[in-house]
Amino acid sequence: MSIVNKQKYPMYVGEDGSELKRVLASSYIGSMVEYYDFVLYAAASGLIFNKLFFNDLSPAAATLAAFGTLAVGFVVRPVGAVIFGYFGDRVGRKSVLVLTMSMMGAATALMAFLPTRDQIGVMAPILLIVLRIVQGLSVGGEWGGAALMAFEHAHPKRRGFAAVFATAGQPSGSMLAGIVLALFALMPDEHFLSWGWRVPFALSGVLVIFGLWIRLRVSESPLFLQEQGRQAAAAEKSKLPIIEVLRHPGALILSFVALLAPFLSFTLSGAFGITYGATHGLTTSSVLFISSAGSLVCIGAELYFAALSDRIGRRPVMIGGVIAGAASVYPFFLLLQTGTTWGALLAFSLINGLGIGATFGPLAAFMGERFQTGSRFTGLSLGYQIAATIGGGFGPLIFTALLASNESDAIPIVWFVLGVSLLSILALALSKENAVDGPDGTETARTSSQPATSEPVK
Repeated sequence: MSIVNKQKYPMYVGEDGSELKRVLASSYIGSMVEYYDFVLYAAASGLIFNKLFFNDLSPAAATLAAFGTLAVGFVVRPVGAVIFGYFGDRVGRKSVLVLTMSMMGAATALMAFLPTRDQIGVMAPILLIVLRIVQGLSVGGEWGGAALMAFEHAHPKRRGFAAVFATAGQPSGSMLAGIVLALFALMPDEHFLSWGWRVPFALSGVLVIFGLWIRLRVSESPLFLQEQGRQAAAAEKSKLPIIEVLRHPGALILSFVALLAPFLSFTLSGAFGITYGATHGLTTSSVLFISSAGSLVCIGAELYFAALSDRIGRRPVMIGGVIAGAASVYPFFLLLQTGTTWGALLAFSLINGLGIGATFGPLAAFMGERFQTGSRFTGLSLGYQIAATIGGGFGPLIFTALLASNESDAIPIVWFVLGVSLLSILALALSKENAVDGPDGTETARTSSQPATSEPVK
């Protein structure tokens, strides 16, 4: 039985929704496994790696260096978006997703066996950075492919809710990583820092095997197969996807700017927020458990706001989310500064439910509707990963630098987030509320030199 919304549109195109259910499960679980690995590193960077791989520096410099390795993973994400975007648009979505998950799992599992700086000297942080680069390249293609598989299997009027399953995998992975790391952080510090932190990284191998089993059971995107057939029938010489995207840079630029503020909210609820809470009266294990609870709030919020975007449009929901997220920043810091469990729980719930849920919920469908099928993997992934690099990768570094002069004063961060939020709102306001596929699931006829236009999503 198909799931329908108030407009009576089925979730899928065709007579059988069983394949879409498998695709949604694959997108969700695959993205969850990928972000378990990625967020595990983010959480460990400011709590563990600064003490084990950069312990020759002062505490503040060690934290900055650890966040610097976090940023390295983000810097290479756009490179991964271009590389895997090419293969995703030319070879297929499914095969790329299998490869990216394998890369991420292998890199994370190997981190569990890395020697520390005290054991092998400068080679320790170098090896850590190399594995971090592999992680970043992998994530560069992961989210875009997972989102597109759901987006392109779903009915055009239900793509917001379908595509959010890939996005919801991110806070799910964050929650799982936080809980697992928090459980091991309950150990005495000497045991946790010597071997306890390694176990959550080693568990990645088990999760990847399960994720691959799910991914190998789904079919290729019907819109991708349709595009391949169209090009073959027309004897059309395919252009490089990145060239197609850059021929009309407006969609890419507006998408990138629109996502900057949401990624700053993501940064506050992730590596930076966890480290900030741990330095204001909360234990490492408690702040990890609390951030995991915030991720649970985020999952519910993303599902709700994605479904809402199918009814009233992506832009109104996302603009409201950016405004709410900006308004939540100052209370977020005030609540964490209380050093109490209830204050931290409210802080993480607030930023996850409003700043992240309302923006990341419709995000996958919003991005998918900017680009044609033949270059959609590249365009969606590149716009998303550039924003992730600036907002998510350099966010902790910028926030840490803004706090350096006075650790009790978060006002510079608040003003910074407000400024970026204004840019994101402007970009969303300038974006068109339209999809590139018609109501029957086929791409609107147009030449490659025309911009994407179609009927509005109401």
